[in-house]
Amino acid sequence: MLMPTIVMAVLAVVLVLIGYYKGEHVNGLREAMVMTLQILPLLVLALIIAGMVRVLLPQEAIAKWIGNESGVKGILIGTVAGAFTPGGPYVSMPLVAGLLRSGASMGTLVAYLTGWSLWAFSRLPIEVGIIGWRFAFIRFISVLILPPIAGFSAQFLSKFIR
Repeated sequence: MLMPTIVMAVLAVVLVLIGYYKGEHVNGLREAMVMTLQILPLLVLALIIAGMVRVLLPQEAIAKWIGNESGVKGILIGTVAGAFTPGGPYVSMPLVAGLLRSGASMGTLVAYLTGWSLWAFSRLPIEVGIIGWRFAFIRFISVLILPPIAGFSAQFLSKFIR
């Protein structure tokens, strides 16, 4: 986590300096504060959930349902759970991090993130409302098999890449 933090810090400082040069640093920092106040409650709750999942779920249950030995069942569970997870990456990424540390398989978690990003059931109503049902239906059908495929691919690759 140190290197990503350093990269983000350098990028933030550079952008604030550019903003200062253009006289927009106060507006940019104000926007950052608004976004922080909007996202922070979700981030804190997601981290609490991730931590609790990690300590409350028995290792045997994780192994059976979403661990390396779960196979197709684990990948399908990950896919559907991802599809029903609301919110942005500040919700799903802490959950994945907690589950990964608890013994969930790479395939299950890749299927989860792929289902979250491609299926996203919570996004379907707005997609239908703005773009139309035909587009939403074609898009959904087009990506229907991708989360399980991504999960199986990740499961296969995780055996070779350590």
